[in-house]
Amino acid sequence: MSLTTTTHLNFRGDARAALEFYQSVFGGRTVVRTYAELGMPGDAPGADHVVFGQVETADGFRLLAYDIPGQAGPSAGMAGSTRRENGVTITDQTFFVSVEGQSLEEVQGYWDRLSVGGSIVEPLAASAWSAGFGMLTDPFGVTWVLGVVADRPTD
Repeated sequence: MSLTTTTHLNFRGDARAALEFYQSVFGGRTVVRTYAELGMPGDAPGADHVVFGQVETADGFRLLAYDIPGQAGPSAGMAGSTRRENGVTITDQTFFVSVEGQSLEEVQGYWDRLSVGGSIVEPLAASAWSAGFGMLTDPFGVTWVLGVVADRPTD
């Protein structure tokens, strides 16, 4: 048996812009279907919003997104906030999206693109557990943890 976990993000009308942004960061192919394409009358409010959106890359990165029906306005801030204070991460968000790469160079490329228009929570740098670890919140309010794959103990 094989199990796959895929992050599914919820937006307030800007899922298409978020998916385009994530495709520019990670590459791959984007699929977007609107409520109108799946049967909602085209003149209904929100018919042009995303009911199914996906970014998928050949190397296994996959992200799903949609616009919450009846919600409008920027998504940034709806998930809460995250910051560093006195060496501790303080957050009221219920999740972070974690992405690991094989090298600092690979992760740095994602970091550079993902941080555009966002805010750095913890700069990408070597840590006690990884050759590179950092945290940022993107322009859509999603907090990402990026790191280099570390050797993990096998118990």
